[in-house]
Amino acid sequence: MADNVKYLSSNIFNLEIFTKKEVVSMIENLVKTIDLLLPEADPEASDEHVAEMLYSFGLTDSTRDLKQLKALTGKTLYDHLLESMKKISKEDVFANRYLRKYSKEYREIESTDLAQLAKPTLVDLFCGSGGLSLGLAQSGFRVIFANDIEKAALQSYSFNHPEIPGDQITMGGIENISSHINDYVNEEVDMVAGGPPCQGFSEANRQRLIDDPRNKLYKYYVESVTALQPKVFVMENVKGMLKVACQVLEDFNNSASHYDIYYKVLNARNFGVPQNRERLIYIGIRKDIADHYKTSAEEVMNQILNKSGKQSDRPLSEALAGLRPLEASRVKNNPQLENEKIGYLIDKEEAVYGSKYLQLINPDGQGNIVFNHKSRYNNDRDIEIYGRMEPGDRSDSPKIADIMPYTSRKDIFKDKYFKLIPSVPCKTITAHMKFDCNMYIHPSQARGLTPREAARIQSYPDDFFFQGSFTKTYQQIGNSVPPLLARAIGQELIKFTK
Repeated sequence: MADNVKYLSSNIFNLEIFTKKEVVSMIENLVKTIDLLLPEADPEASDEHVAEMLYSFGLTDSTRDLKQLKALTGKTLYDHLLESMKKISKEDVFANRYLRKYSKEYREIESTDLAQLAKPTLVDLFCGSGGLSLGLAQSGFRVIFANDIEKAALQSYSFNHPEIPGDQITMGGIENISSHINDYVNEEVDMVAGGPPCQGFSEANRQRLIDDPRNKLYKYYVESVTALQPKVFVMENVKGMLKVACQVLEDFNNSASHYDIYYKVLNARNFGVPQNRERLIYIGIRKDIADHYKTSAEEVMNQILNKSGKQSDRPLSEALAGLRPLEASRVKNNPQLENEKIGYLIDKEEAVYGSKYLQLINPDGQGNIVFNHKSRYNNDRDIEIYGRMEPGDRSDSPKIADIMPYTSRKDIFKDKYFKLIPSVPCKTITAHMKFDCNMYIHPSQARGLTPREAARIQSYPDDFFFQGSFTKTYQQIGNSVPPLLARAIGQELIKFTK
């Protein structure tokens, strides 16, 4: 196995994987979560109880004792942490959907659950924060191997998938894995899923897609499918890849010739997602499986499309329902700032799940903690622009002509500013949000969308806690496959894994 590929750990407080700053931040988040859920400490909680809880979370072990933990956190956070341990028991942690994600002991138990181990297996390549595999897991699959190169995305992935053993999540380039991927995967694979980035789209009859050096990641996806021989596979990519779709089929047929493959552009809005998001989806069924079930990839895709025909458009307003109003932050270069006006990274708020959409994306029911609903910084000019605009207005609106900074290039930047329309599906959420949210202005508040609002539009559940900085969080969300779309695909493909 490659030396530069790292395994994550079932312990999210592991200093071998995460930096001191990242571990301290996670400890702060744990303390905040406990404080919001259980405000009062048990005055009779013993030192032994505190020590037991710290060990259960993975904050102390054979390599880190209380003295080292105090040196890591500093006295103030250390004292706060010990006080928070007096508020909870193992039973509290295991029963609570928010707290158990922090627990090393819960993760180890959950990953060996027999019901979990009986599920069809999934290898998740280019996994990002896990939107694709979340939807596939909701349809019944179990991840046995995941890989990405982006640490913040893997932190989100690992934190929100406590059922996946840490040593099955790897950080490193796929080029270091694909040629010997069977060394990393020790079970029969039912599905391979992923969305390899493809920057170069060569024209037909010229350089083939797989040979373009900018598309080497796509090559490694094909190589991995060839090696693992899953019963089915799913590959997701941008709509622009459609113009070289025939080359893709050629490449798969040359490398993984035992698959029946079909592709189609699917729009997430047709699967209940309140967003106009088109993506090219390839599905492949191993030919012996297709023959056994007397089906084809095209027939399966048609079954997926039949589901989409039963959905009506969901407006943006359904995704934003129940989240409290916020203002834009006016303090530059202070991403740690939190208050009632701009919101909190972790906040207690009674969720309002009156809309069918919020019930659909939250299969575990209503919660009372909200993550990532916090505004980013905007300068005074942008806030003024946001406030003047009406839903549907763009950069060329006369309402902002006197302060519009791109007047001389308004033909190029006409969508540089866009105020979202609440009564229709949202425009496509993209990773560009990591730079600014000028193209994603809240329909009734003078600010850009928060990460939580963007995640809602992508159909992530409210208890999915994105890790990392503002920019990394927006990037993860923008790059995601909507879990609802993935769920619809998984519900059809899982039939061929029995």
